[in-house]
Amino acid sequence: MHPSISKIFARKALVRAIAGASVVGSFGLTAPVYAQETTAAVRGVVTSGGQPVAGATVTARSLATGLSRSATTDAAGNYFIRQLPAGVDYSVRVTSPQGSASTERLNLAVGQQAQMDYALSAIEEVVVMGSAVEVADTAIGPTAVFSISDLQDSPAINRNINDVIGQDPRIYIDQSSPEDSIQCNGANPRFNSLTVDGIRLNDGFGLNSNGYPTQRMPFPFDAVSSVAVEMAPMSVIYGGFSACNINAVTKSGSNELFGSVFMDYTDDNLQGDKLEGDDILVTDYDETRYGFELGGALIKDKLFFYGAYEKYEGVDFNDRGAIGSGAVNEVLVTQAELDEIAQIARDVYQFDPGTSTPGTIDFEDEKYIGKLDWYVTDRQRLALTYMYNDSTNATPSDGENIEFEFSDHFYDRGAELNSYIASLYSDWTDNFSTEVRIARTEVDFVQVPRAGDAFGEIRVELDDVDVYLGGDDSRHANELEYTIDQFVARGRYQLGSHTITGGYEREAYDIFNLFYQHVDTEIRFDGIDNFRAGLADRVYYGNAISNNEADIAEAFEYAINYVYLQDEWQVNDRLTVTYGLRYDYYETDDEPNLNPAFLASYGFGNNDTLDGRDLLQPRFGATYDFSDELSFRGGIGLFSGGNPNVWLSNTYSNTNTTAVQARIDGMDLFAQNYVNCEDGVPVCGPGYGVPQDIADVVAAGDGSNFEIVYLDPNFDIPSEWKYTAGLTWYAPMDVTVTADLQVSRGEDTAVYKRGDLERVGTNDLGYPIYESVREPSFVLTNSSKGTESESIAFSAFKSWDNGFDLRLGYAYTEAEDPNPMTSSVAFSNYINRAFVDPQADVLAPSNWAIEHRFTAVLNYGVDFFGGYETRISLFGQYNSGIPYSITLSGSEGTADAYGFQPFLDFEQNVLPIGGSRNSQEGDSFSKIDMRISQEIPGFAPGHRGSAFIIIDNLTNLLNDDWGVMNQPSFPYGVTAEQEANGQAQQRIGETSLWSMRVGLNYRF
Repeated sequence: MHPSISKIFARKALVRAIAGASVVGSFGLTAPVYAQETTAAVRGVVTSGGQPVAGATVTARSLATGLSRSATTDAAGNYFIRQLPAGVDYSVRVTSPQGSASTERLNLAVGQQAQMDYALSAIEEVVVMGSAVEVADTAIGPTAVFSISDLQDSPAINRNINDVIGQDPRIYIDQSSPEDSIQCNGANPRFNSLTVDGIRLNDGFGLNSNGYPTQRMPFPFDAVSSVAVEMAPMSVIYGGFSACNINAVTKSGSNELFGSVFMDYTDDNLQGDKLEGDDILVTDYDETRYGFELGGALIKDKLFFYGAYEKYEGVDFNDRGAIGSGAVNEVLVTQAELDEIAQIARDVYQFDPGTSTPGTIDFEDEKYIGKLDWYVTDRQRLALTYMYNDSTNATPSDGENIEFEFSDHFYDRGAELNSYIASLYSDWTDNFSTEVRIARTEVDFVQVPRAGDAFGEIRVELDDVDVYLGGDDSRHANELEYTIDQFVARGRYQLGSHTITGGYEREAYDIFNLFYQHVDTEIRFDGIDNFRAGLADRVYYGNAISNNEADIAEAFEYAINYVYLQDEWQVNDRLTVTYGLRYDYYETDDEPNLNPAFLASYGFGNNDTLDGRDLLQPRFGATYDFSDELSFRGGIGLFSGGNPNVWLSNTYSNTNTTAVQARIDGMDLFAQNYVNCEDGVPVCGPGYGVPQDIADVVAAGDGSNFEIVYLDPNFDIPSEWKYTAGLTWYAPMDVTVTADLQVSRGEDTAVYKRGDLERVGTNDLGYPIYESVREPSFVLTNSSKGTESESIAFSAFKSWDNGFDLRLGYAYTEAEDPNPMTSSVAFSNYINRAFVDPQADVLAPSNWAIEHRFTAVLNYGVDFFGGYETRISLFGQYNSGIPYSITLSGSEGTADAYGFQPFLDFEQNVLPIGGSRNSQEGDSFSKIDMRISQEIPGFAPGHRGSAFIIIDNLTNLLNDDWGVMNQPSFPYGVTAEQEANGQAQQRIGETSLWSMRVGLNYRF
């Protein structure tokens, strides 16, 4: 975080100002505000001779739109001007018989509440020039705020706000996958919340690790005016998260027409091809991005428009290959073995599995936004926003170091989003204002096998590696659509030094989900020879009993209601206190299908829901200015939200009332009759069809079934207490230093357990012995151990008159959880962790915890060419490695340690006795990114062009041993043997290899 330059300027102005005739308060941003809004505010106290001035008129006027808002000071000299559109410049003027004062060009960022105190004198008026706000205290608590200049000047090679907000050391962006998930203080990224123009735009179902409802940022990068990330905002209007809240506000039109166009480009010649002395095979590719924005006035001072469009035509990388292939990650399989498997697939099974060498797969990402702002009256503004995004990625399915998949085993993963927002801001009196907002978000999620939907999954198990081809088994029947309707009604009343805030919000979810595995069969072979001969080790098949996969789909609706009330009390010019209550209430009329066998076995139904569950969340925060140079902030609050809907959806989709799973071991595939073949397939045989014998099992409603998933009837809404304390010190030599401490303690943390197991003893090795004594099931329940985390962060910022500015940051984080809950499916959440006892609640280091993180941002701007700026920006980061576990192999854990327990499914998840989860730490990672831009003349006065170069991982460009990311394979459990032979970690090629983009931007 960096300082308010305007505060520094105002502090210097005080020294120079004539006594009694100056702005005595700085532009200090000490009062709490609300970043889940789209607006900003100005407040303060007007005095004269040390006494409050009543009846003074304070006016804030937008320099862009002409909007003018005024307030009159009360008997204590207080004024408050609310609901000012954020991200634009304002002039503030105070007039009174006792004197006048003004501030010019004050830029208000998203959620900012500028504290502007004025001391008047009849002698003269002092004008203080404001400037862009470099940092803002939003709601009380640890916060990072990024202005439009931060967004434009940062080396954001992906044109994603994630590229920028990671400059704060508390916010780690996981660059090991294209999603770039946001991890705040070691918390699961699914527990974050994203708000855009005051409306939650989260991943409403919970399948994405990046927190977006789409594969990439769902709105154009140029449309963003500012972003705030708040880890623990002590305001009751914040909800729907227990990790952090990321809030973006988009631009609006102004009286002057403005806009920009851009294009950037990269290809294989602008990417590294060497890592740690290894020559890397980089196939031919190119990527292009382009877009524009335009804003202006349809009616001057009344009706404004803004629109932005962005298109990305890019590639996804398959960076895995056989031994000696030159791939970023070489898997322990020979090219001859892969060629033989491919030849058998084509000649024997009439199926082309795709390529087995590194390559690229094309994708597209298209997004746009349109906005209208209508200033109905001087006291009412109506804002309308529409957003659209359509994006896909080619996604690997089985990509661990002990797995290899042919290119057509990847699947296309993406979503189409439509979002509509309408907001009405009203100032009814100088003291009372309201806002009403309604929104709808529609998401059509896509997961389609690149092999098509006619051929199932085949796994050929070799000595060291399992080889996959065909359509991934989890995408055989996979459709998701959901709609989120949101309503917000909020009011604020200024009562002297108190600001009373109250509101009601509602989020209503309407979800359609079809997910079932093995609908096109999964066939496993023990070795290449058996694959050639058609001798299957196992055949899996699952489908609706009716043989119509559409009958598996489930639809359900539920809603969350929020009610809150808060008082923000400006006790005096140094102390501000905020306290309030938030109440969340869940309701639904839809229940999962009741399974009679479950009811008979458990004595209660599997059809419990969240209906009627609630949570009361108290919040308290305070700020205190010890002096003009040193201020304190702190708070205590309970937070809830972010638990993915997909976990709840499991209870609707896995009732075993409509569909059945079956498995047959030891099958001669070429001796079977086949059914359910689609029209036009080359042959109705293995992969393309279903063996009659196993199809009959499903049609009869028999078979093994998936485990039933149910919600614990005693389930409580998970929550987390957050305790924060922080200091800001405006140190000598114009250095701003901040320190923030955050301690979190979870309660009722959501976990999956087996519902049917009872412990009956302990074996000779020390492992527990379990028996399944009821209908097999998983239960979504509460852990007896809540999550725990502690973090402390420091930052320092300084700017120099010669064009340099520097921001340094460090964060230390410890975080533990009882289950990382990494997945969408109950079974995967249960097994994707390391344990001695799978049913025990044991706190261990979180998968998401980065213990040490250093960040540095260096900017330099200079006019080498007659008023046309040359700007260089560098962003460097150092991150500790992610944790992983040393486990037994699948057979050692499942068969040997547990005496064969099928509920562990031969995964590498069993710890040796005395071992602990995530006891190891992977390699650290560091890199530096750079952006160089040069302004060039435009075609008309006021126009400017810019040519730029962005280098991602400049460190790797300088030395191929630097900037290399090695990371343990998910789910971060490896055996001692795998660690010894180099399989504990794999190189992340797309992150490790340097890449460069060149581009042009034209602004007018």
